[in-house]
Parts: sequence; structure tokens; C-alpha cells
Amino acid sequence: MTSIKKETFSCTRENMTIRGLYFHPEGQGLPIAIISHGFMANYQTTKGYAQWFAERGYAAFCFDFNGGGLMGKSDKDTTKMTIFTEESDLEAVISYAKSLPETDEQSIILMGCSQGGVVSALAAAKLQSEISRLILFYPALCIPDDARAGKMMFAKFDPENIPETFHCGPMKLGRDYAASVLHCDLITEISKYTGKVLIIHGTADKIVDYHYSEQAQAAYADAELRLIPDAPHGFSGKDDQTALEYVGQFLHNG
Repeated sequence: MTSIKKETFSCTRENMTIRGLYFHPEGQGLPIAIISHGFMANYQTTKGYAQWFAERGYAAFCFDFNGGGLMGKSDKDTTKMTIFTEESDLEAVISYAKSLPETDEQSIILMGCSQGGVVSALAAAKLQSEISRLILFYPALCIPDDARAGKMMFAKFDPENIPETFHCGPMKLGRDYAASVLHCDLITEISKYTGKVLIIHGTADKIVDYHYSEQAQAAYADAELRLIPDAPHGFSGKDDQTALEYVGQFLHNG
């Protein structure tokens, strides 16, 4: 069994500190895998995936977005968070990962869950060939439609008059969280990435309809969609095992 090291790491973006965990085996030239958590979550929900990648020879990173959750270790102003600030956070983590002497900056996988999937997809569309592969778990591509409808999960508001702050359950958000996506066509935007993409979605997802993933798969140049029957939003147990089997197959396919 390969010995895996687990270390804390931090990097900065515009004077804000991003904190996370770094899992890796011994060696040099390690391919990079960076896993992004979903809305209101933190790296505790993705560290198992980072460990999984490290056991397969990757330098694997999970981290907390600035303002991305209630219990995160990064800077915490949730009213300034949008999917685009999170994209900037992810780009800072990518730069950090590339700077390490043991990593291979020519081999970078981005993986994201829910809103973290959207953020990973946006970063891949921007960075293009710098990203080797993209893996999306139940990506929250509904975010712009939800904002236009004035109903984002637990939050309700008038999309024509978005308040300066509003609550989504226990989390206080700022106007820009919704306003920044009102005129956004996410499917078109993310489809600019031309590398290999794997999308995994559950057919019983009540937060993000899996038809959004079908639209994304059709828009991408080279994407594979795996649907898990009766799986909800957020995988666990046998659904998580199935998803990781699909990821393993994707990594080994040319």
C-alpha cells in the first residue's frame, strides 16, 4: 500500500487566505488533482476524494472557498462570494499546486461537486489546455435559471429588485451572488473547454435536475455523461462507490 502524506496548505487571493489539505505519495512529477466543494460545504466533504486520487499517484488538493460555507477555514465573508470569486479562488489553488517542486504542471485534473462543479468548469473554460481533464459531480448548472426565477434553494427574492443581502437557510449571501449570473449562459460558457470531460449525475437529484448535465454533455466537444439511477444530490455509500468507479475508468481511457 502506497504511503500517503497529508499536509495542510494555504495560498492567497486578493489578501484573502485559502486553506485546505494536500494529499500526496512520495515522488516527483506527480499529476495534480484539485477537488472543489459545493455550496455551503467545506473541504471535509471532498477530502475523501483527494485521498482517493493520492492513492492513485496524484498530488491531490481539497480546500475551502473564501465565503463558500459556514464552517470553512478560509476567509469567511459569505456576502462577497459568487461563482466567479470562487473561480478566482480555484485559480489561486491551481497556481499554488503548479508551484510545488514535486508536481507536474502539465497534468492537471479539476473535479468539482455541485457549485464546485460549475466553478471547476468555468476555470477549465478559461485555462483551456492547462487543464488535462475535467470531472463534474452533479454540477449546479441551474444557478442562473434559479436566480432569474428568484428562487435559489432556500432563498426567495424578486429578481428585478435583489436585496443587498439575503439568506439561504443559515447562510447570508450578497446581492452579487444572484445578480452576477442573471445574464449568464453557463452551458455556452463552460463548453469552451475542449478537453475530456466526465459528468456524473443522479436521476433522483431534487436540487439540480440531471437534464442540465445532459445539456452540458451535448454542448461539450468531448464529454461523457454517466447517470446513476435513483441517486440524489450528493453521493454517498454505493452511489459514491459507483461514481468513483466511473472516475477510475475515465482516468484510464486514453
